[in-house]
Amino acid sequence: MSHPDHGTRRDFLKRSAIAGLGLGLGTLTSAEARPDPAQLKHRAAADMGTIRPRPAGQQPVWGLTTKPQDKVRIGVIGLNRGRAHVASAVATPFAEVVALCDILDDRAKEQAEVVRKKTGKTPAIYSGDENAWEKMVARDDLDVVYVATPWEWHKPMAIRAMELGKHAFVEVNCGLTVDECWDLVDASEKHQRHCPILENACYGEEELFVLNLARQGFFGDLKHGECGYIHDQRVSGSGPKGFTFMDKQREWRRHYATLLQGNVYPTHGLGTIAQYMGIGRGDAFKFAVSVSSPEFGLSQLRERLKPDRDRSKDQQFVCGDMNTTIVKTELGRTIVVQHDNTSPRPYTRGNLLSGSLATFAGYPNRLAIDADNVSPLLDPKEKRHSHAWTYEGDKLQKFMQANMHPLLKKLMAEARKVGGHGGMDHVMNHRFLDCVRQGITPDLTVYDAASWSALVDLSDRSVRDGSVPVAYPDFTRGGWKTLKPLAIVS
Repeated sequence: MSHPDHGTRRDFLKRSAIAGLGLGLGTLTSAEARPDPAQLKHRAAADMGTIRPRPAGQQPVWGLTTKPQDKVRIGVIGLNRGRAHVASAVATPFAEVVALCDILDDRAKEQAEVVRKKTGKTPAIYSGDENAWEKMVARDDLDVVYVATPWEWHKPMAIRAMELGKHAFVEVNCGLTVDECWDLVDASEKHQRHCPILENACYGEEELFVLNLARQGFFGDLKHGECGYIHDQRVSGSGPKGFTFMDKQREWRRHYATLLQGNVYPTHGLGTIAQYMGIGRGDAFKFAVSVSSPEFGLSQLRERLKPDRDRSKDQQFVCGDMNTTIVKTELGRTIVVQHDNTSPRPYTRGNLLSGSLATFAGYPNRLAIDADNVSPLLDPKEKRHSHAWTYEGDKLQKFMQANMHPLLKKLMAEARKVGGHGGMDHVMNHRFLDCVRQGITPDLTVYDAASWSALVDLSDRSVRDGSVPVAYPDFTRGGWKTLKPLAIVS
């Protein structure tokens, strides 16, 4: 697949680094070896679903156990998004922030001071040099490396961390092509290190509530989900810290709108539905079909603001404002995934799950319950019918409180105090770090990271080829057929 390349490769890479989110590429340190989104390698549609054979001697990691430890030592690369992970770590008694890394010295020093004030210990700082992160991940006193950099840096940084014996906690999207996702799976299996996706939406209050009910069979036979990321990001914030999608803070992300035509950010929605349905654990994605609307949002924003500071004034956007992708699973279930960050519309992740006995819909939260639902969670005398929402508003809130996921029940007070997307950042981080402490597999594995992130590539290919169905690769290599859905963790 060919993509337009606006501006020089070196210029874009320099600008990406200055944006303050990422550094270098694995063991490759030359300027020409840095990751370049315009040089991504994409498979043909007929080859998307091809399963890469597991190399000889390589073992799956869905049941990987490691040595339990009293203290989990972490390093964080990328201290914009990474600030939330630092905040969680310093609030977690069994975690220690050992090292911090960012291209911007001031940002690294700021977060180091946060750690010092909270813990009395000052972490090592790696900054200024675009390859400084390599020195950080080479330390022998790190158990976990957080990768919170621009998307194109996620795979190489994660792989290098695992090569050096660290677990890699990777922000979304973990990989940008099907082959990048396979590379992460192979690296995790080869080095027997965890590589979970940092999908915080899976740990939101509503999402954990729905997951709890789904695990108890409340919805009956699951058949359909709807989700997405509808978030108008044309203008973010106000005052001195406010910026628009045309500013340098967004240049690295805006660049993808010139390269990709599908869903560039699918995991917030897809990940939660996949958890409900047990994707990778009893079911699997089978194929995807994707369509995109015309593009107006970024072009009209550029025309209104008339930027002259960088090459945004000349960029040609190919990504439609609204992308809609339908995913079919091996068990016949359907999932609608949408993405739109340039239209005047209130924020929503959709979060709808429909089964034979109940349907939950988010934004606003509502729950419809079939008259034949005999769940012990329900009052058998309660009148219900299929033409009205059974629970909504205060009534639903009381039901949610009574059926709160045990993990949230344990961590809610602390999570709200720590913050981070309403506390779900902290619930996620605490859970992942606790899994490392116990020596058990995190809830979200490298197979989840790969299958959720791969929709970027699959949806782009489908749109480019006229919205044809594109086969989904099975990153578990058949493991989903025998693996059981996760238990309700506490």
